[in-house]
Amino acid sequence: MGIPILILGKSGSGKSTSLRNFDSKEIGLINVSKKPLPFRTKFESTLLSDEYATIMNAIVKTDKKSVVIDDAGYLIVNMFMKGHSKAGAGNAIFGFYNSVGDSFWTLIETIKALPEEKIVYLVMHEEKNDFGDIRPKTIGKILDEKVCLEGMFTIVLRAVKDGDRHVFKTKSDGFDVSKTPMDMFKEDKIDNDLKLVDKTVREYYMIEGDK
Repeated sequence: MGIPILILGKSGSGKSTSLRNFDSKEIGLINVSKKPLPFRTKFESTLLSDEYATIMNAIVKTDKKSVVIDDAGYLIVNMFMKGHSKAGAGNAIFGFYNSVGDSFWTLIETIKALPEEKIVYLVMHEEKNDFGDIRPKTIGKILDEKVCLEGMFTIVLRAVKDGDRHVFKTKSDGFDVSKTPMDMFKEDKIDNDLKLVDKTVREYYMIEGDK
């Protein structure tokens, strides 16, 4: 089965910058928000889209073993903004929220059904709730109650700034949802280098990457 990995963080925390060490031909990039990357490399396999069907079709058909969806959170936001004014009120709006949640859930399930050598990274912004817990940013409590996004991932890396360094947190401090399998990473904080993460995950699960 394919491996979905969640990359979480604030704006400017180094989420997109973590792609910088990939070669231009190494990965497939799905640019949901259609904004320039914060470095000069241009990935040859790039899709500009926020349509679930188009994205899922591309993920299934691509020959790239690693795919990045940046920023996956806008799949939820854009679907909501395009449809909430037409949804109406009462039961209709709850049905619309269900559709928004179902669409993202279906994307993750599609990734899990891919061949085992495929890893898909979903990059999302974070938010803090009333209790100080840091989770993926969605569009409100109604959706969060229907889909626990972080619960659908075995690996969640949180991009943060540690002094002058931009790093990924590999373990939770009790307030965020960072998590990785036992002994995958020895350090609680690693360089925000997604190519290194990709290599480590493949070695841990003994799966083949691009040659």
